[in-house]
Amino acid sequence: MANQDAKRNEKAQRLKVIQVNADTFFVESSGGQIAYRIQCHTDSCTCACGDYARNIKTDPDFKCKHIIALMDSIPDGEIEPVRYLNKQKPRLKESAIIQIDGKNFVNYSGLLDLAHQIGIDRIEVETLQLPTKDNDNFAICRATVVSKTGGTFIDVGDAGPHNCNSKVAKHLLRLASTRSIARALRAMTNIGMTCLEELDGLDDVIGKEKPKAKSKTALKKVSPAKKAEKKTEEPKQQAPAATNSGEQKPEPDAENLPAMSEAQRRAIANLSRRRGISLEDVENMADKLYAKKLDALTIPEASAFIRELQTAA
Repeated sequence: MANQDAKRNEKAQRLKVIQVNADTFFVESSGGQIAYRIQCHTDSCTCACGDYARNIKTDPDFKCKHIIALMDSIPDGEIEPVRYLNKQKPRLKESAIIQIDGKNFVNYSGLLDLAHQIGIDRIEVETLQLPTKDNDNFAICRATVVSKTGGTFIDVGDAGPHNCNSKVAKHLLRLASTRSIARALRAMTNIGMTCLEELDGLDDVIGKEKPKAKSKTALKKVSPAKKAEKKTEEPKQQAPAATNSGEQKPEPDAENLPAMSEAQRRAIANLSRRRGISLEDVENMADKLYAKKLDALTIPEASAFIRELQTAA
């Protein structure tokens, strides 16, 4: 027994003691891989190690090597105070912020990077509507982003020929998917800036299409005589046909476009419910913006109305 106590005392001299507060300490194991919690009371201390748990049952005055290390450290002031290290906070990269016309936007890659810093468990995308001729090539997707803490963020994205750049018009479903994910990520990261991919047109960002170069034949100079000859051959433009009242015939208007799709109706219903907007208020918004009932909105109008709901408080 005395031999075991001597061994404990010898080992205790090499153990590191860390103080958390006035009553709580941690003492490292002999290998330095773990630390045992010691809780001190008015006249005694308890240790979380197995040696203390086994021997305290038969010896009320038992002291393990960790308690001995603590008692030896206090008189010599060898206790090391605990240091709390601040975890690096998630931060949006400055390069992810793009300014256009004095307004800040965030790009998709920077937004996704910030979300990964916070912690993403998974991202799921559901296609609500495929782009076809019957729906004016209008695609709608719904994205669900689940964080590692269990938070769920859902939003929709849409894309059609009328709300995207000509360079990505052939990839409407992909763009609708990206927009839906971007909006869900903005909700997760609490970023108030709009994502670049959400913009109706990206001409200011990816550059407008360059005009096609004129052919060499078109650049050839034409002599004045040829110009005069060509001018006389050009037929006169006919005046536009007029109605009996003398007015010009009106061009087809938005009323001739197909009505909103069923997927758009569901998207409007889901958005209004999540934003806490009543059906009556939604109807009033449609009447104020388009001077018509909600059910009478066309596909392009419904698309714009969905974006209006996404920005509503």
